[in-house]
Amino acid sequence: KMPSPVDVSQNGNARHAEAAPSLFEIEEDLARLLERPRQVNIERKRSFDERSFSEMSMTHSPPRQVYKNSENSSRVFDNMVGVYSPGRWSGIHTPRSTFGYEPHPIIGEAWEALRRSIVNFRDQPVGTIAAIDNSAEELNYDQVFVRDFVPSALAFLMNGEPDIVKNFLLKTLRLQSREKKIDQFKLGDGVMPASFKVSHDPVRNYETITADFGESAIGRVAPVDSGFWWIILLHAYTKSTGDTSLAEMPECQRGIRLILGLCLSEGFDTFPTLLCADGCSMIDRRMGVYGYPIEIQALFFMALRCALFLLKHDEENQECCDAIIKRLHALSFHMRSYYWLDIKQLNDIYRYKTEEYSHTAVNKFNVMPDSLPEWVFDFMPTRGGYFIGNVSPAHMDFRWFCLGNCISILSSLATPEQASAIMDLVGSRWQELVGEMPLKICYPAMEGHEWRIVTGCDPKNTSRSYHNGGTWPVLLWLLTAAAIKTGRPQIARRAIELAESRLLKDSWPEYYDGKLGRFIGKQARKFQTWSIAGYLVARMMLEDPSHLGMISLEEDKQMKPTMKRSASWTC
Repeated sequence: KMPSPVDVSQNGNARHAEAAPSLFEIEEDLARLLERPRQVNIERKRSFDERSFSEMSMTHSPPRQVYKNSENSSRVFDNMVGVYSPGRWSGIHTPRSTFGYEPHPIIGEAWEALRRSIVNFRDQPVGTIAAIDNSAEELNYDQVFVRDFVPSALAFLMNGEPDIVKNFLLKTLRLQSREKKIDQFKLGDGVMPASFKVSHDPVRNYETITADFGESAIGRVAPVDSGFWWIILLHAYTKSTGDTSLAEMPECQRGIRLILGLCLSEGFDTFPTLLCADGCSMIDRRMGVYGYPIEIQALFFMALRCALFLLKHDEENQECCDAIIKRLHALSFHMRSYYWLDIKQLNDIYRYKTEEYSHTAVNKFNVMPDSLPEWVFDFMPTRGGYFIGNVSPAHMDFRWFCLGNCISILSSLATPEQASAIMDLVGSRWQELVGEMPLKICYPAMEGHEWRIVTGCDPKNTSRSYHNGGTWPVLLWLLTAAAIKTGRPQIARRAIELAESRLLKDSWPEYYDGKLGRFIGKQARKFQTWSIAGYLVARMMLEDPSHLGMISLEEDKQMKPTMKRSASWTC
């Protein structure tokens, strides 16, 4: 029998939270929380990763912030300010939630399902498998995926169960050191696996782990995002537990340097963004995201900031840290200048001249105004904006991608003004981006001739299905985190309530199809682990916003662009 998410003492009595607030206090706190949009400050004092990059020098490095564990808890967010957090633990720990009402009935079911997905290696939990759906062929859904495990890891950290996260980080780090070859070509030393599988030999009574670095993946593409997620998760573990010893291990320090060594090396690039193949991230099939996709750039930026916090500032890491700081400045300027789209920028592009030559060119990428899609003029609200999907010579992908924009908010790649504009867009275009189930992975969907050319007639990525405008419940945790950070908890609450009305009843599908996300995906797996974990993380963050501190980075004031917003394309 699975353990209940409710903590029970040795005498069998459920451990109750602190005295529930009165109804008047609840209403007063909620009114204060919802009175106006505002940016949420996570900590009273800026931690090391939140200080300006310009303040850092290798000769006079500021002391690293040390988080101390209390006797009874490994929680470290005791210095919160600007967030509403009525209780120390989220509602899953107690018979009653922190607001004094009964927790939603699907929370217990979600925890039971999440625990059933746990994978053990030699009697130690090392991750969660992608899905437990006995009605469909396993394929690789019985493996532990790095990106899929992130919401599971956050759920366990928020629930005070860090051991499985630590084991996962160490196990994947050891897998990084293995030789990686596809046919006759050897991959870089820093590549992290997309997934791994634990196999048991009943004859020898012995367990082994087999990793997939892309050699078995559809399209044979290495996972660019895995290394970034690993660094981000190590940062979340460190901030949540206060345990700096894991990140400071020589093996972890080397692992971070190897990952970033793949990205910071000099070459023929004229942009600070990363050049990637199609299918190298969550969208792991051909979807026209090759080039410089927003998802990879946002994760890259966040991983760089997390790495700067995790790396010891000593002589061994000096060159890497210097390279990180330089790239962060260049990357933030590039993304905020050339990827950002609002109604003013859209009008500027509409009026572009082409074939400009010289340093004074306004249309720097020689984008043809006639390439602007018709839908973007109706989609763009008067108030709002977003980071577009891709920018490269003579090409701009104007599609909205949820993960990249949410990570841009959490990493502070987006300025506070841009972050608010992104949430304005979500609110204005709720039907298109959320509908009846959160959340569209991208918008709009491709169809007809465009779908045939771009996807290669992919039967799984038909219009408004799977990666092509499908609805993915896992994205709920990212929207919730972004909404809380920007002071819009009502957006998160509305999306969570939609998810709660369907997810358990529909057996936690991987994705939904249709314009409004009304139908369970035609090839969607049931009991998809990150759908379960994504909901739990979203619910826990909404009940206790201090959880946001492990996954959100504050803005660096000195990285603000020097240009005016209305002229951000002209330098």
